[in-house]
Amino acid sequence: RYTEASLVKKLEELGIGRPSTYAPTISTIEKRGYVVKESREGRERKYRELTLKGGALEAKTRSEITGTEKQKLFPTDLAKVVTDFLTEHFEDIVSYSFTAQVEKEFDEIARGQKVWNEVIGEFYRDFHPKIEKSATVDRAAVGTVRELGLDPKTGLRVLARLGRFGPVAQIGGGDDEEKPRYASLEKQQSIDTITLEEALELFKLPQTIGEFESHEIVVAKGRFGPYVRHDGKFYSIPRGEDPLEVTEERAVQIIVEKREADARKLIKAFPENPEIQVLNGRFGPYIKTPDQNVRIPKDKEASALTFEEVMVLVNSSEKKPAKRATKAAATKTTAAKASKTTKATKTKVAAKASKATKTTKTTETKTKAATPKTAAAKAGKTTVKKTVTKAPAKKAATKTAAK
Repeated sequence: RYTEASLVKKLEELGIGRPSTYAPTISTIEKRGYVVKESREGRERKYRELTLKGGALEAKTRSEITGTEKQKLFPTDLAKVVTDFLTEHFEDIVSYSFTAQVEKEFDEIARGQKVWNEVIGEFYRDFHPKIEKSATVDRAAVGTVRELGLDPKTGLRVLARLGRFGPVAQIGGGDDEEKPRYASLEKQQSIDTITLEEALELFKLPQTIGEFESHEIVVAKGRFGPYVRHDGKFYSIPRGEDPLEVTEERAVQIIVEKREADARKLIKAFPENPEIQVLNGRFGPYIKTPDQNVRIPKDKEASALTFEEVMVLVNSSEKKPAKRATKAAATKTTAAKASKTTKATKTKVAAKASKATKTTKTTETKTKAATPKTAAAKAGKTTVKKTVTKAPAKKAATKTAAK
């Protein structure tokens, strides 16, 4: 099994992805439920040890723990089904060489060696027919269906397969007269490893465990976890409690505690319209209607509100979408003004930059024109200096000859 670090190393070896895409790739497969990151305990394995000592052979049975994994990425049943489907219908797309080749072509596009729309067109020319062909595949036939055995009570087949909301155990099939029954697998269970006994344990729910207020108490397990059903209402079983160990007394306690919590939450109800209630929420009292929740002003006493006052608050809150639209329009206007201001600023900056460029060019031209004159002037100054230096020497020589 891979850790996140070893998976990145493997991707680098295969030439798949870039350093900037490794982290998003791993987080995506985790979010979509293709892998789970967890530690798993190993299993005890027995083996025989044979020792030859002094011409005699001794045999001992020993045991060891094997298969221990710490913080590894494990593929889920969903990942296995999706991989099998893609490998069957899009074999060339999911191959390692294809991904590496696409990365290479992207580099060639960036260097201007290939045209991007020609590369994409060539890809879709073969890819689109495969999409149309896969659309006709029966989704019920996709995925692994593992037969575990027969139900001792009904004699029907017990299957493990991937359902709409995840892996499930199933009693009965489409060919049987009775309607199939389903039970979701536990988090630690898998289609590949679940046994017949473990699957049958899942069908012990729902079960009736007693009565309360002349209504049956039923413990069951749903999509969002185990719950108690009583008189058409549902009460969640706290996390960590095994639903198979919930007794009648514990179920009554869960029902009563939920009723008390709801009673503390309810501030006021109205016989004129039972669907409108004044409730106590996390951020204070509010009005609950079938369509929306309405905040109660701080200067109003929630328990003293009449039905007419509540309706006034509800009706006034229904006009808020228009204000939101106005705010949205104002936001667009502000954005437009900001855009115009930005464009104007860019124009001014560009104009200044253009003037600065012209000034620089003019200065360079003047400098170049002035360079020959400056050289001549320097040459003239040098000549004058030489003349001035030589003149006194001649006069001194003349005076000396006269004497």
